[in-house]
Amino acid sequence: MHQPRRTPPAIALLLGAVLAALLFAASIERRTEAADRFPNVPLITQDGRTVRFYDDLLKGKAVVINMIYTSCKDRCPLETAKLAQVQRLLADHVGKDIFFYSITIDPEFDSPEVLRAYAEKFHVGPGWLFLTGQRDDITLLQKRLGLYSMTDAANPDGHQPSLMIGNEGTGAWMLNSAVDNPRFLATTIRNFLIGWTRDPADGRRSYSTAAPIAGFGAGGYLFQSKCAACHTIGGGDRIGPDLSGVTERRDGRWLRRFIQRPDQLLAERDPIAMALHAQYNQVQMPNLRLGDADVEALVEYMTRQANGKPGPARGR
Repeated sequence: MHQPRRTPPAIALLLGAVLAALLFAASIERRTEAADRFPNVPLITQDGRTVRFYDDLLKGKAVVINMIYTSCKDRCPLETAKLAQVQRLLADHVGKDIFFYSITIDPEFDSPEVLRAYAEKFHVGPGWLFLTGQRDDITLLQKRLGLYSMTDAANPDGHQPSLMIGNEGTGAWMLNSAVDNPRFLATTIRNFLIGWTRDPADGRRSYSTAAPIAGFGAGGYLFQSKCAACHTIGGGDRIGPDLSGVTERRDGRWLRRFIQRPDQLLAERDPIAMALHAQYNQVQMPNLRLGDADVEALVEYMTRQANGKPGPARGR
């Protein structure tokens, strides 16, 4: 009977060594490709600490990255307020399983001290870094991350409010709007970066714990998606004032105009708008580009909510 040939031990060891070398080379190649895609440029945190983008912030981590600048009068305040709400919804996952990074596109103005004050305005918690650096390095990062907008140089207020959500270890990346409904956004980030499970015994969030999303008529949806990052109705001041009773405290025409064009009232130095701006840490309410029907839906919703939950008004 023909006996199969056996591979001599020396050759088997050699083949094993070659295979191990190939796997090691593939691992090195993957890490090299990742490092090439994500430049290892130096950045400075809001606490003045110098870090390397790839080695210190990205390598092996699940991250949420956006571009902001602190003097923005359009989307950045809303973007940051919404992410602060997302951070609260994700709770202790941030800083442990997920890391938030906001990188300035105005490094000449946004020093670490300015960024630290900005983070404090929005009640940012641990696990979220605000970063500055050299303009050329930041532009390179924007382009490599897919967060570069052609309007940045000509009109920074027109930059796209986007998030890059990704896991460097697995190579999974996704671009998402930074001004989405915070509850939807928190769920998207959690699902994409952490995942859900049908078995709560394994320590991850279970489908059974997912709460239903309620109150999504037109006004409720607009309030949750546009306003709730900064305001409550009866829950106390947040980044902006508690809006309980606001439809009774304020003249209706003024209120509708302020909801629709807050930037215009500030530019006109309207005394109420100026007082609110000063009282709430000079966080400027952005122009949300709401139509007349949207404003009416919001006013109706706030009136209905306040009537359903009577109580003393808080804030201005």
